Amino acid sequence: MTSDAQGNRPLSEEELQELVASSDAGARNPAGSVGLFLAIVAVIWSVFQVILASPVSNMLLPGSVVNNSRQIHLAFAIFLAYAAYPAFKSSPRGQIPIQDWIFAVLGAAIALYGYIFYQKIVDSGGLADDMDKWFALAGLILLFEAARRALGPAMAIIATIFLAYVFFGSSEWVPEVIRWKGASLKKAMSHMWITSEGVFGIALGVSTKFVFLFVLFGALLDKAGAGNYFIKMAFGALGHLRGGPAKAAVVGSAATGLISGSSIANVVTTGTFTIPLMKRVGFTSEQAGSVEVASSVNGQIMPPVMGAAAFLMVEYVGISYVEVITHAFLPAAISYIALVYIVHLEAVKRNMPTLGNRVVSMGRTIGGMALFFAGFAGLCYGVQFPVQWIVAAMPDASGLMLSALLVLTYIGLLWLAAGVDDLVPDDPNSEKVELPVVSEIYKAGLHYLLPIIVLVYFLMIEQKSPGLSAFWATALLFVILLTQKPLKAIFRGQNTAANAFVEGVTDLWNGLIDGARNMIGIALATATAGVIVGTVTLTGVGQVMSELVEFISGGNLILMLVMVGLLSLVLGMGLPTTANYIVVSSLMAGVVVELGAQSGLIVPLIAVHLFVFYFGIMADVTPPVGLASFAAAAVSGGDAIRTGFTAFFYSLRTVALPFVFIFNTDLLLIDVNWAQGILVAVSATIAILVFTAGTMGYFVSRNRIYESVLLIFAAFALFRPDFFMDRVMPPFADVPPTQLVQALDTAEPGAEFRITVEGPDFDTGEIKSTTMVLTADGSGGQQAVDAYGLLLLEEEGMMKLDEPMFGTPAAPNLESFDFYADEPVQIQAIQAPASQLPKELVFIPALLLVALIALLQRGRAREQEGVPA
Repeated sequence: MTSDAQGNRPLSEEELQELVASSDAGARNPAGSVGLFLAIVAVIWSVFQVILASPVSNMLLPGSVVNNSRQIHLAFAIFLAYAAYPAFKSSPRGQIPIQDWIFAVLGAAIALYGYIFYQKIVDSGGLADDMDKWFALAGLILLFEAARRALGPAMAIIATIFLAYVFFGSSEWVPEVIRWKGASLKKAMSHMWITSEGVFGIALGVSTKFVFLFVLFGALLDKAGAGNYFIKMAFGALGHLRGGPAKAAVVGSAATGLISGSSIANVVTTGTFTIPLMKRVGFTSEQAGSVEVASSVNGQIMPPVMGAAAFLMVEYVGISYVEVITHAFLPAAISYIALVYIVHLEAVKRNMPTLGNRVVSMGRTIGGMALFFAGFAGLCYGVQFPVQWIVAAMPDASGLMLSALLVLTYIGLLWLAAGVDDLVPDDPNSEKVELPVVSEIYKAGLHYLLPIIVLVYFLMIEQKSPGLSAFWATALLFVILLTQKPLKAIFRGQNTAANAFVEGVTDLWNGLIDGARNMIGIALATATAGVIVGTVTLTGVGQVMSELVEFISGGNLILMLVMVGLLSLVLGMGLPTTANYIVVSSLMAGVVVELGAQSGLIVPLIAVHLFVFYFGIMADVTPPVGLASFAAAAVSGGDAIRTGFTAFFYSLRTVALPFVFIFNTDLLLIDVNWAQGILVAVSATIAILVFTAGTMGYFVSRNRIYESVLLIFAAFALFRPDFFMDRVMPPFADVPPTQLVQALDTAEPGAEFRITVEGPDFDTGEIKSTTMVLTADGSGGQQAVDAYGLLLLEEEGMMKLDEPMFGTPAAPNLESFDFYADEPVQIQAIQAPASQLPKELVFIPALLLVALIALLQRGRAREQEGVPA
């Protein structure tokens, strides 16, 4: 590679792979018998996880192994962490010191403590004895050291601080507001290591059940050659446009986001090809690196295969993975559309040249891309209909028939692939760049789409668990890796099928190793974060944090959200995305929902969790410790800090979107029908493009300051039409609290009443309030009140409440009130739906404003040199 103009040397391919390995899979890679032994351990871990996720796991594995799979999962992770990650920068890379062998074996053995002594722990009711507490303490120390090696010191330091708070929470040096009585060593170790409240809690369970299979799926798909295919297709479709390499980098990174859950690996995988080409057409080193960072980091928010934190949402929010990816889809899609527009505007502003000599219209390119994605989505959705016909026609043999059809489809697609040359990575530094022709290369990798279709089908149509869906997709990848090369050789009339099969076995072996090594950091992150979650549940510090943050924010929800975002960014400087999400959501998600209810805003829990998730991934971008930015700078030879700041500027839409969907949950497709969903998608896409034009300072021509302000204002109106309509025509009318039953009697079925309840807090005795939603069901006012669980008592002109029955919808909303205090719990206010014009009418003046600015700028553009956008 050539040196950068600034004097910073881009890293070689070997140095880049070492960078990825040191952050994702461990910098140590011993050769010989030791290396073979570690490879075998990694493969055994992968095979164990595949069997565990299979529908026959209960037949192949003993019940004790299935019940204690979290312990086994962590044992593999700790063992490989000490083997793969050196203790210090000066530690040997080519061999494993004796002390690391000892730590690896001890760590794995203590991780298995709950499995080995399962019966003893059950007999004692899960309470630790003296032996348990010392083994648990040793286990925590070894876990923290493994996390320090694999994830950096921040994770271990934060977990140690939380653990110290468990023991010394009553000390004078602890601020009085968060002081608590403290716990004994036996109590703390029982909670953290013996029960499922700490290390072996929900987070590690999700890592065991779901995340491993998706990481393995990505590793195997990459080994099969899908990564190179996606990049080639993106360059073939977009490379000829102005700023084409940057647009191809965005689309290619979105596709490889399916394969890699790691921002750093994604940057290096696509960036080694895209960044030099971006620099060639006029992007600076920092801009080229920033585009790659922004698109690679966003891979974690793009369904259907999102970052590991998305699987944790399933458990924390209590909804299915299908619902998670449904809610996450639209913000992720418009975020990528905006990034393509950002690089287009950069290219137009600088009048950048195009690559190659092909001339294809922008409209045809956009139409072709839209047709491909729509066709792929339609195929994933439409495959259910022939499946249903086959199941109905032959219910007993449907599984065999569907498997046979899948195999025939795969063989047919491989036959097509054999008719064209295998795709090899291009050299981005060659003197002449030949852009791939999509019509010539698309056949080479159509069979790579089959595992993705299988995954989406089982997730979205069959609605199987994420683990089982990933199992079937991974099982198909096993077949593809073993057979694609020998079958191609046969179709081409070559006599190299045996050698090709051996190559396939090698690819599968390496894919299993990569999958396991890429999981080390995630497994350790979820286990270590379990200590933080365990501290919150043991000490009750979450409630204290709620009161503290509410006090600091002054009850202002927007200020509270800003604080949560800043907390995510600060913690993300040292924590990986998954651990960051676990910590912040455990501490703050419930607080935001509660504060929203007190402010009269019903914030869905999934919206808050996605908010935390978005800011967690932004930490990979943000200086001074944005790891993805450092990786991109290593590829481009640019300055890492400037790359980080530029990437943050390019990612402003990722910062703005979470604030938008907290207040406008239509963006998350919550409670919208098909027609509303399409309208929301179109308006949100226009809004994000207008917002991008405003923040980039360029629309049809270069913006004047007032035009940028007006464009951002118009984008806000398109994102939040309710903000303006509610001020013209309030959406609710006040109803006297004593008239609740009568108002429900006359309400239309489905009308939502917002009921604000005020009363003394059970813990502090201070007066507080909350808002809940009661939906009229047409059965009558008293029946609706009874079904919701409200026990009304009208006295002295007030509508007082008695304690609701356990299990009723009202109970969770009112459980923190003291119904036996001197001050009553009462309904303070009721808001009933009022007639209001459609909020979408606000779109008309907003779009007219955008059109006016476009006309003004087009007039200026004709007078100036340059090309309109």
